[in-house]
Amino acid sequence: MKQDVQIIIRSAQVMDGESDEMELTTLGRFYEKDGLHYLSYDESEATGFEGHNTVLKMGPGRKVTMTRFGKAHSQLVIEPDECNTCNYNTEFGSMMLDVRGRQHELTIAETGGRLFMAYTIDLGGGISSYNEIELNWTEK
Repeated sequence: MKQDVQIIIRSAQVMDGESDEMELTTLGRFYEKDGLHYLSYDESEATGFEGHNTVLKMGPGRKVTMTRFGKAHSQLVIEPDECNTCNYNTEFGSMMLDVRGRQHELTIAETGGRLFMAYTIDLGGGISSYNEIELNWTEK
């Protein structure tokens, strides 16, 4: 069953001792397909990816695949205690990232849910960032 949902996205990133936080409220869809859960939403100007659609596939297990569709198509695979090499596209070009999952919490209820993930990204050459993202959704 597909649900129209309101999503509150909170993210934080620490890189080179500098931190950046963002909160965004948007509308999206939550659904289940083949035993996996999906949350999708359209990006906005606030995220820098206006015109893109992001889909989070939750599962199997504690794996989350975050795919951004649009001109800057990208896919990050976040899995606790695993390192995944991912292709990340921006309007300036493509780069390979190592994404290491640190923490994962998922709660799904009949009328909403919460996903929290913490992970690090290694851009190569000693550049890395620590990231947290929390998504809370409620049936609209």
